[in-house]
Amino acid sequence: MSKEVKSNLDQEDQVEVFKKQDEKLDAFIEYEANPVEEIIKKKKTNVSVPVDKFDWDAFETENVYDAEKSVIETRYNDTLSKVIENEVVEGTVVALNKREVIVNIGYKSEGVISINEFRYNPDLAVGDKVEVYVETAEDKKGQLLLSHKKARSFRSWDRVNEAFSKDEIVKGYIKCRTKGGMIVDVFGIEAFLPGSQIDVKPIRDYDIFVNKTMEFKIVKINHEFRNVVVSHKALIEEEIEAQKADIIGKLEKGQVLEGVVKNITSYGVFIDLGGVDGLIHITDLSWGRINHPEEVVQLDQKINVVILDFDDTKKRIALGLKQLSAHPWDALDANLQVGDKVKGKVVVIADYGAFVEIQPGVEGLIHVSEMSWSLHLRSAQDFLKIGDEVEAVILTLDRDERKMSLGIKQLKSDPWATIIEKYPVGTKCTATVRNFTNFGVFVELEEGVDGLVHISDLSWTKKVKHPSEFTSVGDKLEVVVLEVDQENRRLSLGHKQLEENPWDVFETVFTVGSVHEGTITSFADKGAVVALAYGVEGFVTMKNLVKEDGTTAKVDEKLEFKVLEFNKTTKRITLSHSKLFESSKKEDAPVKEKEGDATQKAVKKLKANLEKTTLGDISELAALKSEMENQESEE
Repeated sequence: MSKEVKSNLDQEDQVEVFKKQDEKLDAFIEYEANPVEEIIKKKKTNVSVPVDKFDWDAFETENVYDAEKSVIETRYNDTLSKVIENEVVEGTVVALNKREVIVNIGYKSEGVISINEFRYNPDLAVGDKVEVYVETAEDKKGQLLLSHKKARSFRSWDRVNEAFSKDEIVKGYIKCRTKGGMIVDVFGIEAFLPGSQIDVKPIRDYDIFVNKTMEFKIVKINHEFRNVVVSHKALIEEEIEAQKADIIGKLEKGQVLEGVVKNITSYGVFIDLGGVDGLIHITDLSWGRINHPEEVVQLDQKINVVILDFDDTKKRIALGLKQLSAHPWDALDANLQVGDKVKGKVVVIADYGAFVEIQPGVEGLIHVSEMSWSLHLRSAQDFLKIGDEVEAVILTLDRDERKMSLGIKQLKSDPWATIIEKYPVGTKCTATVRNFTNFGVFVELEEGVDGLVHISDLSWTKKVKHPSEFTSVGDKLEVVVLEVDQENRRLSLGHKQLEENPWDVFETVFTVGSVHEGTITSFADKGAVVALAYGVEGFVTMKNLVKEDGTTAKVDEKLEFKVLEFNKTTKRITLSHSKLFESSKKEDAPVKEKEGDATQKAVKKLKANLEKTTLGDISELAALKSEMENQESEE
C-alpha cells in the first residue's frame, strides 16, 4: 500500500473520531443551552469541509480547538459541585422505591443507597434533606458511592449527647429483642430499651414491637462504655402525669369507678382507672377466703371498684371490690344461736385450730382443744385437713364482732360424765402410755380419759428412778383403777397392784440374821446395791463390804450376805458381808466378851456413883478410880 493511500485512510479515521466527539458535544450543548453554541456551530461548519480539502497540517500545528475546548470545560465544571471523599454532606432525595433511595448531592451523578439505612424513618419522601457520607466520588463503573448509615454514625454520638442534655424526644427503630428488653437504633447507635421502659403497663409480648419505629427519651448515657439507655415509658408518664393530678383531685372515699385489670400479683390486683393505678389488696377482693386473686378477676377485665383510701402525696389509691356487696354476716340466719349444729368446709388450718366456712364470708374457729375430749393437746392437722366437710356445734356467737367459735367434740358424749360407772375402783384395763414425768406415767384409757400411774405403783420389787426405765411412750400398759375423782377429772391407777404384794412373803424369807447369796450390781455414795433372789434388792454399807482378807467387794462379785434389817413398809433390806466372819471370831473368844461386859458394868456403876457423889465423898471417888485402873492393867 502506498504512503499516500495510507495517509488518506488515517485522515478518514481521524475525521470519524472527530465526528463522534462533536456528536457528544452537541448533546451537551443542547442540555446546557449556553452562548457557546455559536462556537460549536462554527466548529461544526469547519468540520463539514470535505476531506480532500481539509488542511491537516494546520489542524495538527495550530491549537485553535484547544482554546474553544478549555472554555467549554470551564463552563461545564462550573455547573458541578465539588465533592470531597470521606466527608459528610447534605443531599436531596430525588427518588425512592422499596429497595433503594436516589440521593442528589449536586455531583455529575446521583448516589444510590439501600432503603434499609432509612428504616428508622418510615416517613422518608422525595425532596427530604438527608446527610450522606461520600465513600467514593467515582468507582470503576463511574458510580458515586454514598452511605447514610456512616453519616449518621459520624454524627450520632454528638447528636445523642445533645438530645440528652436538651431532654429532646428522638426517633428510634427497634431492631430486635434481647435479654431484658429491646435493641433500638437511635442516630445509628444501638441503644438499650429495658422491658420495664416500653410502656407504663407490663408487656407480655415483646415481639410485637420489633421492626417498629417509636419515639423515645434518652434517660442514661455511659460515656466510658458508650452505652445509651432510652425509654418510651417516660414519654407516656409525662402525658399521664397531668391526667393523674386531675383524676386524684376529683377522687373521694366511697366513690365507685370503672377500671381495667392491669396486673395481677399474689398480694393483690392493680387497676387502671384511666391514667391512674389503684391496688385492690387480696383481702378486699372477696368476703370469703381466696388463695390467689386469679380466682376472682382476670387480666384486661373491666370491673367496678370502690375507693377505700388515697394519698395525694404518694399518689397511692386503695381500692375495694368486696365492699360493693353486702357483708355475709349481715345475711346470717337470725335464728342461729349457741348450741346449734352447723356444717361447713375447712378453709384454713393452723396448729392451734381450724377455720370453717359455714357460708361465703362467715367463718368459725374450731380450737384444737375443742376437737377431742383428750387432754393431750395435738396439732389441728391430726384431726382435719383443708377441704374437709365437717359438722360442728356453735360454742360462742358474737354478731357485732363477727366472731364465732365451734366445737366438734361436743358431738360426742363427755366420757367423764359416766366415768364412775365405766371405771369403778378395782377395774382392770389396758391403757396407752402418753407421757412421762419424774413422779409417774400418764396413760390414756380411751379418748378423753387419762390417768396417772405413780412411780411407786409401777413395781413391787424394782426401785424405779424414772418411768422411762420401766416403759416407753406408745406402749400398752396393764393398769388397775385405784381412785376416781370425777369433779377434777383425775384417775389414780396402779400397775403393781395387778399382783399380790410379794413383801408379805419376803418377810418370812429374808428374816433378820438369815444368810442369802447375792450379786453386787452397782455402787452408790454410801454403799452398794445387791441383787437377791426373787428379784429383790438389798443395800450394803461400805464398811460391811469388807471381806475377810481385808479387801472390798467389787461389782458383779457374788457373795453371801447376812440380813441386818427388813422393813416391809419402806421395802428396804439392809445386808452385810463382814458380819459373817466377825460373828465367828466373837464365838471363838467368849471370855473376852464377858470381861468386856464386866467393864461396861463397872462404867455404868461409876456413872451411877458420880450422880450420887458430893464434895464430902472425894476420897471414895479416888479409891474407885484406882480400883478401875488396876482392873484395866490386869486385862
